[in-house]
Amino acid sequence: MSTKSYPVTPRVLEAMEVTKRGCEELLVEADWLQKLARSEATQKPLRIKLGLDPTAPDIHLGHTVVLNKLRQLQDLGHTVIFLIGDFTSMIGDPSGRNSTRPPLTPEEIAVNAKTYYQQASIILDPSKTEVHHNSEWCDALGARGMITLAAKYTVARMLERDDFTKRYRGGMPISVHEFLYPLMQGYDSVALQSDLELGGTDQKFNLLVGRELQKEYGQEPQCILTMPLLVGLDGVEKMSKSKANYIGINEPANEMFGKVMSISDELMWSYFTLLSFRPMAEIDLMKQEVAAGRNPRDCKVLLGQEIVERFHSQTAAEKALEDFNHRAKGGIPDDIPELELTGAPLGIAALLKAANLVPSTSEANRNIEQHGVRIDGAVVSDKALKVEPGTYAIQVGKRRFAKVTLKR
Repeated sequence: MSTKSYPVTPRVLEAMEVTKRGCEELLVEADWLQKLARSEATQKPLRIKLGLDPTAPDIHLGHTVVLNKLRQLQDLGHTVIFLIGDFTSMIGDPSGRNSTRPPLTPEEIAVNAKTYYQQASIILDPSKTEVHHNSEWCDALGARGMITLAAKYTVARMLERDDFTKRYRGGMPISVHEFLYPLMQGYDSVALQSDLELGGTDQKFNLLVGRELQKEYGQEPQCILTMPLLVGLDGVEKMSKSKANYIGINEPANEMFGKVMSISDELMWSYFTLLSFRPMAEIDLMKQEVAAGRNPRDCKVLLGQEIVERFHSQTAAEKALEDFNHRAKGGIPDDIPELELTGAPLGIAALLKAANLVPSTSEANRNIEQHGVRIDGAVVSDKALKVEPGTYAIQVGKRRFAKVTLKR
C-alpha cells in the first residue's frame, strides 16, 4: 500500500460495510479501507476483478453471488473487470479437486464464453464494466515469459494448497500444467492492475497468488474478497447443476419463483443476504418480524418476486405469484406447455417421459409411488395405468405441468 494515509470518512465506512455484506473473508481489511479512502479523496475508481472460466454455458443463482457483490461495488462508483478465462480454461482449474481436470478445447470455450457476459450483464452495469479475455496477455507471454513467471513462485508454496497436498500425500498424480493455473490467474491481476479480486471460498489460494505476484512485479498488491458458496435447494450441498439443486437464471419465471418458494425458512435468510439488493437493515427488520410471529412465507414471496423481476420483469413476477397461489389451491397454471403424442393407449410412465415431465420411466414410477402425479387433478396411484386417447392436464410434483393430447 501507499505510505500516504487518507481520511476515513463516513462514506468510506459505508463503502466498507457494503463490501463486507455477506462476505466470507476480506484480506487485508486495513488495506482495502485505505484503498477506499484514497479512491474517495482522488475521485479515481478502484479496479475490481472477477475471473470466470467458461466451463459451462449457463449461469445459475450460485454464480450470481459474486456478480451481485460486483454490482454493489459498481454502484459505489468503481470499475468492474469481467474476465473470461479462455486461456486458463485450457489448463483446467484444479481447485477443490482430487484428480486432474481435463482441459476444455478452444471450441468448447468459445461456445460457452459467448453467452457468459450476456447473462452476467443482466446484473452488472455495462457502463462501468471492462470485459477482457486472459488470452490477450497469456498468449503473448510465450515460452520465455512463462519460464520467467514460473521462477517467481516455488513448488513448496504450491504444495501449501490443500488439494495439492492431499493428492501428493495420497499418491494421486498432479500434472505439472496444474501448477500453471494459479500462476496464470495471478498473472491476470498483474496484467489488469487490479485493486480487489473476488472469488468463492474455494478460490482463496489462487487469489493470494495474484497478490504475491503483484508484489513481485512492483505493483501495489490487490485485496481479496471471498464469498460463500450458495447452498442449493436441498439445503445441504452447494448449488450445482450436477446435483440438480440449482435455479438457472434463464429458467421460466414460474419455475424460478416456485423453486425460491421451496427453500427452507432458515435458508431463506442466507438467500436474502447473498442474492437480494434490499438493505440489510430491511432484512434484519423482517427477521425480527418473523421471530415475533409474521409468516415467513410473506418474506419468501418478496425474495422470489425480486429475483424473478431481476431476470424477467415485474409483470412476470406478479404473474408467477398469481400462478403459484393458484397451484397451491390445486389449480393448473394458464401457460403450461402443450404437445401432441401418438401411441395410445400409452403407459403412464412412458407418457410422463415422452412429455418431458420426468427424465426417465424409473423417475416416473418413483413420483407415482409418492403420489406426486396427477391427471386432470386426480392423483395417479397405479403404475400400470394405460392412458387412452384424449387431452389431459398432467402434473408431476408441484411445478411440472403439461397439457397433452394423446392420439392412437
